Amino acid sequence: MHKLSVEHINDIIEEQLLSWPLAKSNFDMLMHVERKALHCGDFPSSAQLNPARIRSTGADVSKESIAGRACFLCSENRPAEQMTAAWPDDNWELLVNPYPILPVHFTIAAKKHIPQDRIPLDMATMAESAPGLVIFFNGARAGASAPDHLHCQAMLKSELPIVELVEKHHPLENKGWMSSEEFGLELPFNFMSAIIGPGMSGLLNLSKAEDAFGIDAATGKKDHGLVNAFFWISDSGYLRIVIVPRRAHRPSLYSLPEGERFVISPGAVDMAGLMIVPRNEDFRRLTHETVKRIYADTAFQGPLPREIREHFQAC
Repeated sequence: MHKLSVEHINDIIEEQLLSWPLAKSNFDMLMHVERKALHCGDFPSSAQLNPARIRSTGADVSKESIAGRACFLCSENRPAEQMTAAWPDDNWELLVNPYPILPVHFTIAAKKHIPQDRIPLDMATMAESAPGLVIFFNGARAGASAPDHLHCQAMLKSELPIVELVEKHHPLENKGWMSSEEFGLELPFNFMSAIIGPGMSGLLNLSKAEDAFGIDAATGKKDHGLVNAFFWISDSGYLRIVIVPRRAHRPSLYSLPEGERFVISPGAVDMAGLMIVPRNEDFRRLTHETVKRIYADTAFQGPLPREIREHFQAC
């Protein structure tokens, strides 16, 4: 298992940018992106104006659209300039994301063209292989712009606010799963947090992540595609997991007439506290109240449904 140090991560990105002008241009633009703080109670969130991300935020992920385009994560359809490394094993390929949100942004694509059906437990191996990174997953109806091809992404764990919040409020002595409702904080939505301990109980707790689900607000049905997930190794050496069950793919504001509409389609990074806004007009008028509404529309503002809590009951 090949471990990625911070130095190796930087070397991979620098080598890729030397050979791919498009990626270099988009990484260079990160030096000029605007941010503004939009705290929601005890949840430290902010917004980033990033026009290049319109490809993901505005992606048509209907079955008809997916069927009518070539998969951009399959090796035969990728740009010739895109470098590939087998990591953490031969089942996955590490790719520098050419439309980055942050200066370290990887896509980790399955070598086989299989759908984004469930959270891959290989994310635990990825986290162990790159202790400085947080590995995250967008469900097929929770921010994935390629729901037809299994993949996850990675960034520096120091960049996503939810990592620090969870490490502060989910104590090490409380191994296993707990709801953010137990943190005693004012949060715009609730989620499940885990510390994976050793032994069989740890393996059983880890296995619960794979079958995590959200509940569709329109139908009331369970949906494995309505989840976001984060895996990382804490400084204490334990594997940490956060699962955000979702109730909708996009907020109601996404479908309003122009002038009222916000082109914001939250994925894992947005749920981690960094709201990505591709349009300048939306960024200017975005407020913490709007962000709270987006979270309330797409996740569970109140207590998590009983069936979700029961799925993560202690082993």
